[in-house]
Amino acid sequence: MVTASHADVRVLMVSALASNQGKTTVTAALARSLVRRGLRVRVFKCGPDFIDPMLLERASGAPVGSLDLWMVGLEQCRRALAQAAAQCDVILIEGVMGLYDGVPSSADLAREFGIPVMAVIDASAMAQTAGALVQGLRDYGPVEMGGVIANRIASPGHRAMVAASLRGIALFASLPRQARSLPERHLGLVLPAEIDDVQELLDQLAQQLTFDDAAWESLRTTRIDLGAPAEPIERLLAGTTVAVARDAAFAFLYPANLDTLRELGAELAMFSPLADEPVPACADAVYLPGGYPELHAAALSGSAQWRASIRAAHEKGMPIVAECGGMMALADSLADQAGKEWPMAGLLRGRVAHQERLVGLGSQGLDTRHGILRGHAFHYSSLDTALTPAAHTVKHPSGHAGEALYRIGSLTASYFHAYFPSCPAAVAAMFSRGAA
Repeated sequence: MVTASHADVRVLMVSALASNQGKTTVTAALARSLVRRGLRVRVFKCGPDFIDPMLLERASGAPVGSLDLWMVGLEQCRRALAQAAAQCDVILIEGVMGLYDGVPSSADLAREFGIPVMAVIDASAMAQTAGALVQGLRDYGPVEMGGVIANRIASPGHRAMVAASLRGIALFASLPRQARSLPERHLGLVLPAEIDDVQELLDQLAQQLTFDDAAWESLRTTRIDLGAPAEPIERLLAGTTVAVARDAAFAFLYPANLDTLRELGAELAMFSPLADEPVPACADAVYLPGGYPELHAAALSGSAQWRASIRAAHEKGMPIVAECGGMMALADSLADQAGKEWPMAGLLRGRVAHQERLVGLGSQGLDTRHGILRGHAFHYSSLDTALTPAAHTVKHPSGHAGEALYRIGSLTASYFHAYFPSCPAAVAAMFSRGAA
């Protein structure tokens, strides 16, 4: 129900004991199941993530935003929920890691907005112990436990044992063991665009979700204050066209980043370095987001037109902002996962190589004269360079030095993924002439 000041909708935080319990699979199955019932569903991802939201967008048929009390901020989380609540029947929020992991955690977000938690448990190697785990998750915070979704259930009898162990907490739904799981690689799930039958796979998950209609009907709604719309930001990039690399090699991008560039007044021109498309002639600045350049190193290396165009843009002093994978494509060389080195654009002196272990992870902020630009890092590669960083990000919450940020002429490059809405003025400065 929506009034002038608030909306009452069903909102669930889908969380778990830890990573790898099946949160994304379950959230996708639940979203698709509800959509198939004719409900309007919006999904959010708690914490920094690029890949899971792509799958959840396919499952729900609607854009998936980010919610994080530190990176996104309380007020922007509030506005995002309000906008969704005014337009839909159900809001699902996929948590990050385990329910209480991180500062702030998924539990902190749930408590801040009075959202019940739907606990996903991997029941493949347990039965009655499921009740102890769920009650522990509920009581430790505590949080309001809206119910349980048991993943990897072996049989109806197994499901009945799990349900009986919950002692008054509803077994909301269950999902059987999957003969075929969503494929993964070193940074997470394979991109949905690479899975030929992703829609059929999502429909299959929805069909296999054993859904308790009575438990669904008993779920309370959450009152979301619609509040006043945000004040428009100053159009500091009015008259500017930002060329944005968008293809399988440069796919890691917060949709809110593009929205912020538009709100700042910029026009956007998409292009594909992987298809050897040059920087568009209309461009005044270039944005190279993260992605999987290491999987496409040979093709990028052979894209002579793209490489020449980005070097020409740099020589002209055009602002270039390169994040993680974008930065990797601008180094002298990039080694693929087999260790073979491929020449890249050569704007950043150094070699990039894949590492077996995670090199950078977690929330970070960049201190600028306009305020703190917040974001995160997540990468398995490292840059071997003699260049001196212009600055370092600061890790949250430890305060330790984070990712190096390099400035070479008009180029700003780092493994740091910035969340643009956290400081639009700093973003405008990076994409403006004289940014360095």
